[in-house]
Amino acid sequence: VQLQAFGGGLVQAVGSLRLSCAASGLTFSSNTMGWFRQAPGKEREFVAAISRSGGSRIYTDSVKGRFTISRDSAKNTVSLQMNSLKPEDTAVYYCAAGPFVTRAPEVYDYWGQGTEVTVSS
Repeated sequence: VQLQAFGGGLVQAVGSLRLSCAASGLTFSSNTMGWFRQAPGKEREFVAAISRSGGSRIYTDSVKGRFTISRDSAKNTVSLQMNSLKPEDTAVYYCAAGPFVTRAPEVYDYWGQGTEVTVSS
């Protein structure tokens, strides 16, 4: 199983970025997909997750209304559209695959390598 995240970079505050994660080696349609992030000196935290069908999405409170998670089953990808970025969004972002929608990282079976997002003020 391989999850490859990309799309990170340096952006100014209030700007936008779109992260994507390409999945291979698993049955994409059978997995919930999630995004987590880890800021320097902090623990990894949940950002967003989307159900197998795409019909259910959950977000951490700090990104609601700014971030949107989506999935493309034809391309086996999950994306995170990030708008109105803030310096506190600076982190390494990881995609993950798991059996059901949850904020708990220990439930996710597979993890990508991470892509770095830096938001300057």
